[in-house]
Amino acid sequence: MKLIVGLGNPGRIYKDSRHNIGFSVINALSIKYKILLKKESGVFSLSGKGKIQSQHFLLALPLTFMNLSGIAVSALLKKYKLDLQDLLVVCDDLDLGFGAIKIRPCGSSGGHHGLKSIIGSLGSQEFCRLRIGIGRPLQDNTDTADYVLSPFHKKEKGQIGEIIEKGCEYCRVWVTKGIIESMTIFNRCSKINNA
Repeated sequence: MKLIVGLGNPGRIYKDSRHNIGFSVINALSIKYKILLKKESGVFSLSGKGKIQSQHFLLALPLTFMNLSGIAVSALLKKYKLDLQDLLVVCDDLDLGFGAIKIRPCGSSGGHHGLKSIIGSLGSQEFCRLRIGIGRPLQDNTDTADYVLSPFHKKEKGQIGEIIEKGCEYCRVWVTKGIIESMTIFNRCSKINNA
């Protein structure tokens, strides 16, 4: 079984923030594959099981808040006896332009507090991550924390649906074909035209 975890913060106040785009992808996948996400004992998450073709997978939304995401991810891996290679983490990325998407087999946190928490809890960077670009603030004096917790502006909102749908497609290919083929297919052309 594969595990796809979307990073974000629980609560209505954070629902449409840039930092919650990982949650948005998981919610879209749950609708697409008719998966009910519900609170599950011992894993600090909303989760639900599904199947694509013959491959079973689990979707999860940590309820620990972003900076403690590792608690939920490590609990999920332990409960379902999954290896790190079975994990895909979906998160926002400040260092990718808005709409760019990259999938990688491993790597550092890149300053992302959710990834940092997961790496710390697992004691390893060897897990796949799907990074969705939210870009950086246009003004240099904008606080980064305020920026990632802010909603997308009007022009960006018109493209969010397409970006989330593309993120879902990355997840589908990762579940059915694995990381190598996912990288081959997607990483060459990953920018949504937002001109």
